Amino acid sequence: MAYLRVECGLAANTLSAYRRDALDLLHDLAEAGLASPEEATPEHLAAHARSLKADRAMEASSVIRHLATIRVLYRWLVVIGRLASNPADFLETPHRWRRLPGVLSARDAAALVSAPRPPAKSTSAANATPGRPPPPPLWMRDRALLELLYASGLRASEAVTLGLAEFRPEIGTVRVTGKGSKQRLVPVHARAMAAIRDYLHECRPLLLKGDAKDKGRVFLSARGRPLTRASVWSIVSRWAKAAGLRHTHPHTLRHSFATHLLVGGADLRVVQELLGHADIGTTEVYTHVDRTRLKDVHRSFHPRA
Repeated sequence: MAYLRVECGLAANTLSAYRRDALDLLHDLAEAGLASPEEATPEHLAAHARSLKADRAMEASSVIRHLATIRVLYRWLVVIGRLASNPADFLETPHRWRRLPGVLSARDAAALVSAPRPPAKSTSAANATPGRPPPPPLWMRDRALLELLYASGLRASEAVTLGLAEFRPEIGTVRVTGKGSKQRLVPVHARAMAAIRDYLHECRPLLLKGDAKDKGRVFLSARGRPLTRASVWSIVSRWAKAAGLRHTHPHTLRHSFATHLLVGGADLRVVQELLGHADIGTTEVYTHVDRTRLKDVHRSFHPRA
């Protein structure tokens, strides 16, 4: 795990997944009577790979990640001299169908980011405690979060780790730390910037508890701690339900961000940079979402159209 973290620069969530996969492999090898992974033959690894699909009914994407874990584990054993040859070299990667991402329409995206609003006065009065200040306006935090996710295409993990020092209102950008600790500058449009500024001035100070547990993060919970990925999912789901939307999660806003940019004429390479994709093939999936746009471009620019 130290090799994956230091040498390969994998992100914390990826490290956690690789650790689980490696432990699954070691468990299966132990069940087969092997004392260490060095004793595994290609047949042992093939049996483990088959069990992932047959016995555990894993999706192809999970099987692919498991195989990647096996490969890097045995590559490491060869590098440090524990093995002379790599028994994982023969493993084949299963084919994975590329699913088109769920995308909101521009109208639905606008309805979602506008859904957080002040509670009715009667509700506010009912929740108020005599002699105590009113509760923090968490709806401002939620609106700022939703605006940012849609305005800049951040992953949930990137939003919760965003620090105050990375928020640059004077130039209208945020500095995002993505997968593999890679950083990128992402523009934030004026409406989202205003929502974040309002939250920082009127809500976040009320969430601080004075125990320095906020870690300098932008988005905090009601207890003054940094939001978690699970809480971001909960926030998006709650306001999506309020806006009358179904099957909406943080990545839906990221997909919508990329798709709406491409539909509007943005260059694919620019969208790749904004999303933080290492491989443009990952970004190309969004070109399949709106075939009308591709046909219009073809008709407009192909000399024989």
